[in-house]
Amino acid sequence: MDDIRQLLLAAFDAEHREHLAAIRTALAAAEAGSPADWNDVFRRAHSLKGAARAVDLPAVEEIAHRLEALFDRVVQGRAGLDRATAGVVELALDRIEGLVAGLAETPEPEAPADAIAALDACLSGTPVPASVPAPAADRDAEPAPAQHAPVAERTQVPSAERTQDGTVAYLRIASDQVEDLSRAVHDLTAALQGQEAIGGAVAGLESGARALRRSVDTVQGRTGEMVALARRLREAGDPAGAALDGFVDRVRRLDGELRGVIRGISALARVQSRSTGAVDTALRRLRDDADRLLLVPAETVFGGYGRMVREIAREAGLPVDVRLQGLDLQVDRGLLQALKDPVLHALRNAIGHGAEAAEARRAAGKPEALAVTLAVASRGSQLVVTVRDDGRGPDLARILETARRQGLVPPGAAPGPAEILDLVFAPGFSTAASVDRISGRGMGLSVVAEAARALRGRAALRPAEPFGAEVTIAVPLSAARQPVLLVEAALQPGSAPQTFGLPSGAVAGLLRLRERDLASVAGEPAARINQGGRDVVVPLVPLASLLGSGVAPLPLHDGLVRAVLLRCGPAHCAVAVDRLLDVRVLLVGPAPPLGGDPALMSGTVMLADETPALVLDAEGLSARARAGGLVAAPPATVAPERRAKRVPTVLVVDDSITTRTLEKSILEAHGYRVFVCVDGQDALDRLRRDGAEVDLVVADVEMPRLDGFGLLQAVKADPGLTRLPVILMTSRGDPADIRRGLDLGADAYITKQKFDQRELLDTIGQLL
Repeated sequence: MDDIRQLLLAAFDAEHREHLAAIRTALAAAEAGSPADWNDVFRRAHSLKGAARAVDLPAVEEIAHRLEALFDRVVQGRAGLDRATAGVVELALDRIEGLVAGLAETPEPEAPADAIAALDACLSGTPVPASVPAPAADRDAEPAPAQHAPVAERTQVPSAERTQDGTVAYLRIASDQVEDLSRAVHDLTAALQGQEAIGGAVAGLESGARALRRSVDTVQGRTGEMVALARRLREAGDPAGAALDGFVDRVRRLDGELRGVIRGISALARVQSRSTGAVDTALRRLRDDADRLLLVPAETVFGGYGRMVREIAREAGLPVDVRLQGLDLQVDRGLLQALKDPVLHALRNAIGHGAEAAEARRAAGKPEALAVTLAVASRGSQLVVTVRDDGRGPDLARILETARRQGLVPPGAAPGPAEILDLVFAPGFSTAASVDRISGRGMGLSVVAEAARALRGRAALRPAEPFGAEVTIAVPLSAARQPVLLVEAALQPGSAPQTFGLPSGAVAGLLRLRERDLASVAGEPAARINQGGRDVVVPLVPLASLLGSGVAPLPLHDGLVRAVLLRCGPAHCAVAVDRLLDVRVLLVGPAPPLGGDPALMSGTVMLADETPALVLDAEGLSARARAGGLVAAPPATVAPERRAKRVPTVLVVDDSITTRTLEKSILEAHGYRVFVCVDGQDALDRLRRDGAEVDLVVADVEMPRLDGFGLLQAVKADPGLTRLPVILMTSRGDPADIRRGLDLGADAYITKQKFDQRELLDTIGQLL
């Protein structure tokens, strides 16, 4: 437990510096007359309070709570931030910094009376005590040298090692350095995959040499006849006899030299095999060690939350029973850190909105203590964090009434239960009657939803069974190494196959189905498989159909349909692909903001040839397969006759190699010829040279040298290019940017945040 405490404090040390630095930056901006984001400052004070409670630092929590209340008044416009108040805030920040810096000498510090009194004076409207220093800009004396470490720009994580006396010493290592190490190891792994090709080449060379040796042996077997013939020719005085003797000698020398070459190649093959094995073993050990630095038990971040929940409940006079489940799960440290605040808010929400009077709990047959459960689990490609309570549960009528009052629901609208529950995630939404330390500001579930969206996940509130409420946060296990099954699938008949990844944890099996294994259920294809000793029938859908290219035939190769059996909760479904490649442990990064339905993607991996490949979300695929309507055509046996026509050409312009490679793959899979350029200037040069070959341009906006707006303006100003359709596809979704793009002549403007590859393909089809 001491180790966990040290880890929590180390994380808090870095986090509190980040929050203090941001608040000080806002104060300096306000002092200089520049605008400051007080909403962000308020959120940081709110998060600092929760983090202090999580690591059991009530003194810091007391100050942060008052700062939160003060900044809330500033946000609401009910109070200004004059110089005297700014001085109080600076004093409070200094005291927080001093408390954290002195934890080694004073593990349980007292709340500083001067900062508390000054903040209380600001909140009550009474004069600030004269002892409070003025803001830094008003001080005449030079500031004293700082007694604390500089603000950390990168999160640092402790790494433990045993000293000679058996105690544990902690080293502070920047997390981005650990991530750089992990990436370097995986880059080395990809580079050394070429050793497999070298080994294959050496084995082929050895095989060829042995085949050549057998041919020489055949010739060698007839040397006796040639020697006899040569002797007869010499006795007859024919000079050909001497030439034939020379040929026989050369054959014998060749045989000896070839034996030496084969021995050398065989020895090289053995050395190469041993060397590859040793390097592979060492690299695997190094890779696992590097990965362990990034993967930590969920307890390192959430371990202190049980004590925090009990303390909150104790202050509110509520009995509580806290249960923590799954905290031994190894998760990427960065992902856990990103979820720290959302989980904290969900726990506070469970107490603030789930607590009931003792009489009400007894009448409902519940134990006296409110049960609050924090559970962490891995489901397929998702990390799922659940906060559950057995309290009063969501009050749909009250939620709807509050939403109507806040204008979130139009008059006369009648949303369903799921829609009503989604309203609680709106910023500022709260059904609490008053503001206290636990609830009332409407920040809690809003923070949960924002964090889940930022991580490309989702948050949901639903009633718990038999009592209470349940908040679920499900996010992709991205930016972490995972075993990934690589498959190939052609998204269009006759197109080149693309490589996709599937998290191996969601794969129940690999199938090679013959015609006798195929079935039809309600007109839809299915597969007969043996499962648990029983013959069962599971749905069978081509991957090409699931990825949005319409009804596709089952891919048939060598008389077999190859498929991946995916887990769909208690059921299964089979996804048909062209090839089953391999299972590899790869570094999975976040999914790009394009390339199809986000529900179908969980990340991106780089293959050995530096080509990016999408990692598909197994749950999303299963849900789409269960939705129906994706009936596969019979396996294609004869390729349809192709019409002789010109293939449209699309010019893709993007400075991100991953984005333009994926766009190129999508377009080529749907029958387009694709050129790529790295920025607007490169594209403009290409168009002025080969513009007659290009039928349409898809361009990003933010690019070096010449951005998308500049490229669009130049294209529309060139008489030879002005009729060329241009689609701007960018992450800049501000209405002003959209208006600017359309005013400059863009034929379509697509934002990557809401991008669906079908939208792009439909738009291109309409323009061409």
